[in-house]
This record gives sequence, structure tokens and C-alpha cells, in this order.
Amino acid sequence: MTEPASSANPYTRGIAEFVSALRYDAIPAEVVSRIKLLILDSLGCAIFGAQLPWSRILADTLCRLDTTAPGCAVWGTVRRLSAPQAALVNGTLVQSFELDDVHRVGVMHVGAVTLPAVLAVAELRPEMTGREFIAASVAGYEIGPRVGLCMGPEHIGQGWHSGATLGVFSAAAGAAAALRLSPEQAVHALGIAGTQSAGLMAAQFGAMVKRMHAGRAAQSGLYGALLAAEGFTGIADVFENEYGGFCTTFSRSTDRFDRRELVSGLGERFEVMRIALKFYSCVGSNHTTLDAVRTMQARHKFGPADVESITVHGSKITVDHVGWPYRPEGMTSAQLNLPYCVATLLLEGDVFVEQFSDAMLADPARLALSRRVAVVEDPAITARGRRSRHMVRVGVALRDGTQLEETVEAPRGSEECFATADEVIGKFRKLVSRRMPDAAADRLVTQVMGAEDLHSAAELVRTMTGS
Repeated sequence: MTEPASSANPYTRGIAEFVSALRYDAIPAEVVSRIKLLILDSLGCAIFGAQLPWSRILADTLCRLDTTAPGCAVWGTVRRLSAPQAALVNGTLVQSFELDDVHRVGVMHVGAVTLPAVLAVAELRPEMTGREFIAASVAGYEIGPRVGLCMGPEHIGQGWHSGATLGVFSAAAGAAAALRLSPEQAVHALGIAGTQSAGLMAAQFGAMVKRMHAGRAAQSGLYGALLAAEGFTGIADVFENEYGGFCTTFSRSTDRFDRRELVSGLGERFEVMRIALKFYSCVGSNHTTLDAVRTMQARHKFGPADVESITVHGSKITVDHVGWPYRPEGMTSAQLNLPYCVATLLLEGDVFVEQFSDAMLADPARLALSRRVAVVEDPAITARGRRSRHMVRVGVALRDGTQLEETVEAPRGSEECFATADEVIGKFRKLVSRRMPDAAADRLVTQVMGAEDLHSAAELVRTMTGS
């Protein structure tokens, strides 16, 4: 996409025109292949998350309160809610155990905010084909990360939970594309969604609500598209307005955001290809360190008893986001804390779903080992900028005097070394084996991997709910 024409809202309108015009045939084959793997991964995360305690609390509460005629499914269950409430729950399910995708540079989880809104529309509009579903998903997966690129890593550094604040735009874009809104309607969908943007990063210190942020973003974006379709108006210059616009309000100063990132290469360079998957059940900022420790263990065998100290040198964002001294304040805190996750890897050999339980949050062995892990800023890594914000240099001092060091710029599953289809399907099966019959899991894999041939995208939801 070329530089936007001069108008009162060139960036908002540029996004809206892209979303409104996007069709399956315009999407490169490699992007179609990648989005299907990303979709499968998110659905697996949601199905696993459906039975977690915080997920049940949210679904139970909304089922008691939502007395309207239920129209959309809660994935992985037999429950149904109104479309906005279903989007709220389903977004929470995808984000429920720190297993879902991440756009590292845009600093957000994309599937958790996009798919609940798009699939809610698929249930409301069962004539939506698989090709339309793919196009709408790509629209959503493209826009949120671009807002993140615009805002930069300082956005999360200020204390905003970026996946929540940026996620409303992915959800609105995906739902607007699914509803086939006009450019004018899509402008208002973005403006309605943007004014609902919220999320505080202090939720990472043990609060269940951190997981709900994605659901609220999905819900807000869906509201935006549904209301705009009926003529309800939003902030038409949501990105451009200097007083109360998204960019100026959510950044401390104008030199910390770049609106050009919103449309630069839009429709030519696809951010879908820069979304990474997780193979550890913890925040993405921790993965490079865990990979580094595993690599050093493969080169020089050592265990927790051998470790004198571990020092993780990373960006300032990494230090602030995950490097605080661990305190047992809840599951969320454990999954976001780097010293705790390193201790878990050393003690158990992995950091997946089996390694996290309430009984282990205050485990004396993990607490003691986490105290041997220090996370410090390396100004040289910080200076490399947001594209290297997960880069780490990890030093391990063993009790016998051995010194080990490993530098990792990007984790396995990242855009630089994306997972194979077999790895993504393997992770999916590992997650859903606890939640659904093998035959249903096989059917869902087949449907997602061949989504372009679906007569109705709502078939995916029926398979997830056994209906």
C-alpha cells in the first residue's frame, strides 16, 4: 500500500480500505498455509483452557447473567452465550495458559483476540465460507501487530497490557472483514473498538484477569463491527486525532509512535509471517532463555544441584516484564516470571502444562533455585531495538567452577525458525488429548488444514463443541 492520501484520517481509512477489500485470492499461498497453522494452534490452546479454574469461573458467571437467547458456542464445551459474551470467554480460553502465539515486535498475542470475533460472526452468518474465514482471519492478524509496530515497545513499558490495548483493532478488523463491511463502516468499527481499549500490565503479578484481557479485546472489536454494520458511529480518526486519539493517548510523547507503520507495506508485506508459536507454557519473553539453558545442558550436562548461579542479560523490556524476584502470587505470576521458569526447567526438564500446578507455586525447591537466577539489562541488547527485545545472553556458573554461556536471538517456533506443520499438529494433539476424543481432534485438524474447502466456517465450531 502506498503512502495514504491527505485526509483527516488517512491511516484509519487506509486500514479500513484494506480490511474491506481483502479477499482470499489476494492472499499469497505461503500466508494461507501459515494462517492455518496459527489458527489450529489457537484453537488447541482454547480447548485445553476450557477446563481451567479461571475459565470455568468466567463461563459460569456469564452463563448465569446472560439470559438472552444464546447464539454462539463456548469452545470445548456444550455451553452457548450471546455472541459478545462468547467472544469474551473464547478469547480468555486461548490466552488461558500462556501457550498461544505472539508477534514479538508488535508485542501481542494475535489469535486470542482475532479468532473469537471472527468465529462468532461465522456462527451468526453460517453462509460464511472457509475462504471468507481465512481472509477475515488474515485481516485481523495483520492489523493488531501493525498498531503494535506503530506504538513501539515503550507502550508495554509504560504499563499497558499491549495485547489487550492493541487487540481491539485485530478483533474489529477481523469481524469487519467477516461481516463484509464497507470502508466507511470499517472506519467506524475501528473507532468504536479503539475507544474501548484497555488493559493494565500489573495483572501479570498473579491476577486471573490478565487472561481475560484478550477476551475483552475480542468482545470490544466484535461490538465495534456489529454496531458499525447497523450505522453506529465511532471515532473516525481514532489513530490521527491529536487530542484523545489512540496514539497520543497511549504514548507519553509523539516521538514514541510512528503512524506510518500502520499502513506501510499493507497488503504486500504480511505480518502473519512474523507471528511466532510457543512450545513452553509461559510468556514469550522467557523462551529464549529456556532455549539457551537447554542448549547448554546438551553441550555440558548439568542439573539444578550443579548450579551456583545463572545470569540472564537481556533488554530493559525483558528485565521489567519478567525479571523481578519471584513471589508465589498465583499461576499467572509463575508463568510470567523468568527465574521461576528457569528453575522449573532445571528441576523438571520442560516448561509445559504438566509443569505448572497450584501445589508447585510455593515449592521450596523452586523458590530456592529461582533465587540463583538474576535478570539484568544489557544496554547493547536494549540498543538493538524492539526486533531484538527477546534476545538474551545467558551465563551459567556451576559449583565446580565451570562457566557456560549461550546467546539466543529468537526462540524455536519463532518467525526465524518457524515450526513445521507436524510440530504444530503435535502440540495441538498434546493439548486436546486431555479434552476431546481423538476422532474429533482428527476432524478438526482436517478442517483447519483444508479450511479453504469448507462450505461453512461454522463447521469448525461444531467440531469443537461436539454438536
